[in-house]
Amino acid sequence: MATSTTTAAPHLTSVAVHPHSAAGEHYRAGREGAARAAGFPAERAVNLRFFGGKTIERLTFTHVYLGGKDAWPPDDVARIDALLPAAMADPHLNNVIAQYYADEKPTGTFKPSRILEEPLPKRVYRDTLEGLVAALEQANGLSGFALSRSVFCFLLPPGVVLVDGDSSGHQRHHDGGDEKPAHNPALAERDEAADSKHGLGGYHGSIHPRRGNRTETVYYAVGVYSEGDNGIVAFDAPWKSVCATFYHELCEARTDPDVEDAIRAGNDPAATRFLGWYSPHGGEIGDIPMEEAGSNLGAVMQEVPVHGGGTAPIQLMWSNAVAGPEGPIAHKHPAAKRG
Repeated sequence: MATSTTTAAPHLTSVAVHPHSAAGEHYRAGREGAARAAGFPAERAVNLRFFGGKTIERLTFTHVYLGGKDAWPPDDVARIDALLPAAMADPHLNNVIAQYYADEKPTGTFKPSRILEEPLPKRVYRDTLEGLVAALEQANGLSGFALSRSVFCFLLPPGVVLVDGDSSGHQRHHDGGDEKPAHNPALAERDEAADSKHGLGGYHGSIHPRRGNRTETVYYAVGVYSEGDNGIVAFDAPWKSVCATFYHELCEARTDPDVEDAIRAGNDPAATRFLGWYSPHGGEIGDIPMEEAGSNLGAVMQEVPVHGGGTAPIQLMWSNAVAGPEGPIAHKHPAAKRG
């Protein structure tokens, strides 16, 4: 990798979007522009590059169902709680992910889910969600978790719209007028926030609450109940699309947990220091397969066998080893090259 590539960040995203939607076009336009920046030519292979940031090899996660018990079909909760953990723990699926860790031993451990009874607005913005995460942390609602390696999955009930933007309507990352960001193309993204009515399925991020003199990091993922014109409908039942979306977000969180900090770093040449595995072309481990699939979501959103019997609905992740999306494999690839 040429030295010049370390001074310009790829267009940073942490979202799951339908590639043939308004949201998909919105994020793809930024990525393609960034890929033509110095050091990131558009014709380069899209394999993930390790930028030196954090990864989470031994992940713990849980499900937090929002909107109250009455908002959720009990069978959906039971299926998601059974099959998403089965996918995250499956040895053959983890064999694909293993290449992104030095000792190639990723694990995904599930802790029991909960349902929050607090009322939920019909549109959930990023600051709405992050405020909820912060309130839970302040009330010791996240105790019992090693926060540095845990992800809290927040599941929106049927009918609730997710927005990748703040409720204030202000620009989230950039206030520099029409000037093109010199170092971090993510900042070129304005406040034309994509929402789940236009192809957004979910995203992951982090907050940094203070505890006395200590600053914590809390990782979260959020996703919609994909049904009708809301979210990414890729299967014959909404709960399956929910499961696949959160598999996407959890795999991104375990390989690139601090992407939101890279975005927050602003127009800084060192913004990429927060990135784990990220494509110089733009996108995380789950984003690239969705782009490659285009309108053929079934090529990457599939039900696959899992350890212990049965199948789980997932999204295939990007594999540097085969330079493409890859399903469950019996044997690990060699560790991916770093640097």
